Amino acid sequence: MAERKSFLLRLDPAVHDALARWAGDELRSVNAQIEFLLRKALAEAGRLPPDARRPARRGRPRKRPADETGAGAGTNDGTERADDQ
Repeated sequence: MAERKSFLLRLDPAVHDALARWAGDELRSVNAQIEFLLRKALAEAGRLPPDARRPARRGRPRKRPADETGAGAGTNDGTERADDQ
């Protein structure tokens, strides 16, 4: 994964508080909310570079199917597989 750029951003405290509330409402960090808003503004202005990477997916990573992980593939509905009996 490419290194992400970091920089100092000075904001009016009231603006930061408003961003923090908005980010909390959408279950994002303030940093992720700022990036979301910047990407949206760039896209709407037709200035989002075509080589810009997509933002990371929100939430917990998806579980891989058991056949890909090599682990046993039991079901989660309370039933047993034939070889588990």
